[in-house]
Amino acid sequence: MAATAIPSYNPSPRVEPLVQYRPLHPTFGAEATADFATITPDLVDEIKRGLAKYGVLVFRKTGLDDARHVEMSHLFGDLDDVAPFVSGLGQKNRLSSDYLFDVGNVNPDGSVMQPGTMRDLLLKCNYHFHADSAFNPRRAGISLLLAHELPPAHLGGETEFADTRSAYEDLSPDRKEEIKDWVVLNSQLQCRRNANTDKDGILDPLLDTDEFDPMKHRFGKHRLIQLHDPSGRTNLYIAAHAHHVEGMPIEEGQRKLKELLDHAGQPQYTFKVQWKDPGDLVVWDNTCVLHRSVPGGYAGKYKRDLRRTTVHDMGPQAWGLNGVGATWRSGLD
Repeated sequence: MAATAIPSYNPSPRVEPLVQYRPLHPTFGAEATADFATITPDLVDEIKRGLAKYGVLVFRKTGLDDARHVEMSHLFGDLDDVAPFVSGLGQKNRLSSDYLFDVGNVNPDGSVMQPGTMRDLLLKCNYHFHADSAFNPRRAGISLLLAHELPPAHLGGETEFADTRSAYEDLSPDRKEEIKDWVVLNSQLQCRRNANTDKDGILDPLLDTDEFDPMKHRFGKHRLIQLHDPSGRTNLYIAAHAHHVEGMPIEEGQRKLKELLDHAGQPQYTFKVQWKDPGDLVVWDNTCVLHRSVPGGYAGKYKRDLRRTTVHDMGPQAWGLNGVGATWRSGLD
């Protein structure tokens, strides 16, 4: 009788995860590794799952260019664009797509932005903790910020993030009860004015006009306390754009909002991302974290060319209390 052949063993191929994570902070943020050579819906879905947990993901040397940056961003959802600001304010977009927000310090002619110019004054708002587009009728969901050219590392220019889910959890029960129903009115102009007011309370004359007066324009209205749907955790939706609390005297509301923003910006809730190489990509969820640019000695001397795509919030709270489908933009209404 012939011997029975031993069945051959073909082990299943090892399936590597599409994204690997290394935590950067005890409560949020991770350095992530992924292959961006082929951008697929599966990869984007995994990044979304990572964001639900970590809020901020840092990818190094992605190899992305403008076109692939925009291509991938479309897979996350509806994209915001700069077209209304370019046409409405008579600005020039030096970049290849209206889906790219130019948030660096490079002028349209390629020169380095100089301190004290109008563009510098407007971008100073970025030095304060904020959530993208909290001032517009439809807020931002996910932002994807890609490095193109960076200043020397020792001259600053990091991006700092704050964990507003943990910041909310650590509030006292009495404070949570006090703020549970607050509706906050947000204005981009509020942040810009505060960023250009000196220690004596004197506003830079270039911004002391009706054009930059928040009370002369519409506000983006959003609830302060919200459920962060992807994680099921409660979130403190606060930003430097917060102007006042609906139904509360303005000065009282501004004081209390500043207390909450300062609370969220404490060291135990924050960490900084050091930009290392062109192609570094940072992705974050504006509905559960805040961010700000860190100033440094590079200003006026070296290029810090960062370009952002902004995915509209696709969740049930995207439009806040502003009316679904509203088309106005902050400062252009």
